[in-house]
Amino acid sequence: MTIRIEQQEAVNTAAPAVVDQKNKVGEVKEELVLDGGFVVPDKVVSSNGFAAPDINAFGNSFRNYNAENERQKTVENLYRQQHITQTLDFVKKMRAEYGKLDKAEMSVWECCELLNSVVDDSDPDLDEPQIQHLLQTAEAIRKDYPNEDWLHLTALIHDLGKILLLPQFGGLPQWAVVGDTYPLGCAFDESNVHHKYFAENPDSKNPAYNTKNGVYKEGCGLDSVYMSWGHDDYMYLVAKENKTTLPSPALFIVRYHSFYPLHRHGAYKQLMNKQDEEDIKWLHIFNKYDLYSKSKVHVDVDAVKPYYQSLIAKYFPGNKLRW
Repeated sequence: MTIRIEQQEAVNTAAPAVVDQKNKVGEVKEELVLDGGFVVPDKVVSSNGFAAPDINAFGNSFRNYNAENERQKTVENLYRQQHITQTLDFVKKMRAEYGKLDKAEMSVWECCELLNSVVDDSDPDLDEPQIQHLLQTAEAIRKDYPNEDWLHLTALIHDLGKILLLPQFGGLPQWAVVGDTYPLGCAFDESNVHHKYFAENPDSKNPAYNTKNGVYKEGCGLDSVYMSWGHDDYMYLVAKENKTTLPSPALFIVRYHSFYPLHRHGAYKQLMNKQDEEDIKWLHIFNKYDLYSKSKVHVDVDAVKPYYQSLIAKYFPGNKLRW
């Protein structure tokens, strides 16, 4: 099946896991406090804990979508295309097509290596190959949470869905792969980046989709919600359908780590259920590292590869996954 997408005009050694045989994660015991808009542990776990920098690789504050430079123009144009084109019908078609997992068979590490050729045009903070971002995030978490090996692996895989940009996976346009995510089928919250472009989205003219809850029931659970299509939802489908033994918070992080309207601004919280409320505690922790670990200083891939391969073997039984 071929799906046509019309383009808008360009304007240290492994530590024991804190996961029991029932695939559950220990509770977050540290008191949580607000730190720059993100919920993070009150106490740093290691004496050499990760310290968030004040500026990104371009000399601007992180997630600054108003800075005047050429990269910001690229970012805004991506969001313009995304907000105009991503509809509920579009998302349903993408999920149906890519949920087949018939594009390739390969290991998780092979997928990591594929990302060497991918740069995320939606990211105002970095233009490095994605494998470096994955390892920077994972290694920063590993330093502060040495015993949560499931979280190290989650960091490694969270952006693997960006292979959708590559020709063998459909060569989707950037607006259908990267960028902040948000629900379809209900009103577009104003906390969404570049919200003004939603005015041109066909769904904005459908009365059924323009109430706070739209087609959903309050407390239905985010797993019942259609999110804008991209690398997050794709990697979630890959992990889930390949029977990963990663715990629930890991899959929550993978699917919703780009859902900034929720975990930074508190929008759409009425759709969450009790499991979501537990899982999001780990997403708040993860997000600090995902955002602030981006750097021009590269991780030595060969040095850390054996550790992450051991985690892949542990949480993804079998060598090859369907993608």
